[in-house]
Amino acid sequence: MDTWLLEHQTLLRASVFFMVFIVMAGWEQLAPKKHLSQPKWYRWINNLSLVFFNSFLLPFTLPFLAVAMAYLVESQQLGLFYWLNTPTWFNLILSLILLDMIIYWQHRLFHRIPLLWRLHRVHHADQDIDVTTGSRFHFIEIWLSMLIKLVTIVVLGISPLAVFVFEVILNASAMFNHSNVSLSHRIDQRLRKWIVTPDMHRVHHSIHRNETDSNYGFCLSIWDRWFGSYIDQPKEGHQKMVIGISLFRTPQEQSLWRMLLQPFRKQ
Repeated sequence: MDTWLLEHQTLLRASVFFMVFIVMAGWEQLAPKKHLSQPKWYRWINNLSLVFFNSFLLPFTLPFLAVAMAYLVESQQLGLFYWLNTPTWFNLILSLILLDMIIYWQHRLFHRIPLLWRLHRVHHADQDIDVTTGSRFHFIEIWLSMLIKLVTIVVLGISPLAVFVFEVILNASAMFNHSNVSLSHRIDQRLRKWIVTPDMHRVHHSIHRNETDSNYGFCLSIWDRWFGSYIDQPKEGHQKMVIGISLFRTPQEQSLWRMLLQPFRKQ
């Protein structure tokens, strides 16, 4: 099973990505939550260009990706879970929960440390938020995020299956909670007791820094509540709130080339 995952992970992840993308893009078209401030086609071309750029660059620049590292760790029986010899089902569930918590703290760290924020602000500089925003990250941030995951896999001894399932859930969650879709208040409030909803995460993309520094979760919503970073609604409401950051407000800043250079520029 592990060898099969290692050989087919790219195809499987790409299939899930496109399926979720098509569903959320269609939902945005049928029931959008918020009017867009810029032409959709221009943002999509550049955001998706960044996605494909990163997808081709990452395998060539890192010797191990997450599932491959998990396979190596399993073969050597490294990490806490292998040493404790706990049941497979227990390892899977606990691994998913712990990885999600680590991504929460990684996200929070990228907001707090100025050098890391310069990388992460490429994601926040999008002046609208929709399904493509969920994959809009600078490649250096993706490198650092992958290194954090690799260390976690080695220390905890996370299985290849758990890593694969988590990465699929993380990518799908990012597209879901960044989507510009309309949910009723009742459904939203019920869902966000467990998972991060689009309305919950949209607050995180507010131009107001106190709102930007909130709602860091990607999948489970409990971390923001437990660790005191939860804001229920944007103070200006979802329709009137301004998306993005104070820098890079011109449409030209949404081009692929400008996004790649943003971490190295002050204005």
